[in-house]
Amino acid sequence: MKLSASLVLISILFTGLALASPIARRSREKMQMNSAVGQSVGAAYFITNEQTGNFVVAADIGPDGTLNLRQAVATGGLGLHGNDGGVNGPDGLFTQGAVKASAAANMLATVNPGSDSLSIFSINPSDPTDIEQIGDPIGSGGEFPVSLAFNKAGDTLCALNGGQVNGVSCFKVDQTKGLGNLSGTNRSLNLNQTTPANGPAGTASHVIFSEDGTQLIASVKGIPPTPGFLAVWDIASDGSLSQDFKSIAPASGGLLPFSMTLIDGKNAILATDAGVGFDIFDFNSGSNASSVVPIDGQSATCWSSFSNQTGNFYLTDIGTSVVTEVNVDSNLKGSIVKQYAQGNNSGTIDNDIASISGSDFMYVLSANATAIDVLSLNAPGKAQNIQRVDIAGPAKAAGLTVGVSVQGMTAFVKK
Repeated sequence: MKLSASLVLISILFTGLALASPIARRSREKMQMNSAVGQSVGAAYFITNEQTGNFVVAADIGPDGTLNLRQAVATGGLGLHGNDGGVNGPDGLFTQGAVKASAAANMLATVNPGSDSLSIFSINPSDPTDIEQIGDPIGSGGEFPVSLAFNKAGDTLCALNGGQVNGVSCFKVDQTKGLGNLSGTNRSLNLNQTTPANGPAGTASHVIFSEDGTQLIASVKGIPPTPGFLAVWDIASDGSLSQDFKSIAPASGGLLPFSMTLIDGKNAILATDAGVGFDIFDFNSGSNASSVVPIDGQSATCWSSFSNQTGNFYLTDIGTSVVTEVNVDSNLKGSIVKQYAQGNNSGTIDNDIASISGSDFMYVLSANATAIDVLSLNAPGKAQNIQRVDIAGPAKAAGLTVGVSVQGMTAFVKK
């Protein structure tokens, strides 16, 4: 049940007292997690998503792809965990993309699900863990924001809201003022949901721009046996969205489309499917649905990213804690290349891949282990685990609250 506005205000005030300072005063707070500064080629970021205050954690990426946690910066908003049947387990947002970086604009954005807002930061291109919030958090255009997408230029940011007021909303990105509302972009998904969302089934999952930037796409999980769908809005020249979305269902057997990763040059999308493995959506075909590919033994395959160096996709399963490497050929036929175990009950969720001096590295947020697993993607079928980064220890030493509510993963590499 959603709280009234007055009760929400009282809740925020008491939260502020519990933290010994109001949330507004913490909007620029930074916590150092490691004072040692090494050679950095980029940074990786995730959010704590704690109800007492949301922080974005920044880690240096070294020339060898390994991570060094550097600092946590308050977003000025609150985190929130979705209703998952009382489990209160990892992936409290049921989503991919809770934090996103734009290399084109040197900007970083985060959701604040507990305060229905978004925050944006500038990234120092010389020292990417050095981030500064621009302006105050802005309303997300709905409730329980869960996923973000920058356009290629980095001057537009779109958010996916998954709560009772659900759908998408887009914002102009100003380098000095922060985020501003973009008219004609607040569009509803018309889901029968609550704030926070009840899931994972039946929840909004991920938002991305199409490869050519002419469409905005959101994925929605089904409630078995009813399959989910992709919602596709056309983008006009002024940035506004079509009033209604086109709903595209997966091919027969698809159930829970979750993350979406573009298949370069094919006008197609690989979508993880927690009910079966992954779906391939071919936007050039009449049905817009190409195939559904099972992953034997999968539990909940939900997150994905693509490696330019290997030409393959890498999918993470929260239930089995396994990374699955997938190839999609020129005919959009998907196949399993190899699987890589990350440790029992690690709770592998969101991930991203960074290209560094001709090599690719994968960063996997292992929420149950409160850690980040780093894989070197040496060649197709040759991924290797090279590091497990403990988050809990450095966070405790810095006075930062972290747990299984951690969300998102995005990488930024110096130009």
